[in-house]
Amino acid sequence: MRRSAAWKTVDEKSGQVTSEVELYEQGGKLFGKIIGLPEPNDAQGKPKTCTKCQGADKDKPIVGLVIVKDLGPSGDRYKGGTILDPEDGKVYKAEIWTEDGKLKVRGYLGPFYKTQTWLKGS
Repeated sequence: MRRSAAWKTVDEKSGQVTSEVELYEQGGKLFGKIIGLPEPNDAQGKPKTCTKCQGADKDKPIVGLVIVKDLGPSGDRYKGGTILDPEDGKVYKAEIWTEDGKLKVRGYLGPFYKTQTWLKGS
């Protein structure tokens, strides 16, 4: 994985791009922040914010929000960190790896998990 790369998140039902996330390395760990949304502003023209987030991320603009935090290399994957879902404000344990030129992003909630496929950005 390159030191800094942009990936597009895709809604599994509609197939539409929902955001663009830049993954970057900092202090030997992998982080990712949202750098773009198809519609970054609300109906009033103000930046969309993370209203359901907790703590320091509460009500912060979604564009610029660091959603992937503290993932460390583990074999061919990055593990041990977290991913934030700005839609529900929940933080999940995370694991990331590349497969067939795509990024697989898995979030864990207890014994359950969901895997998303992110596409390489521009």
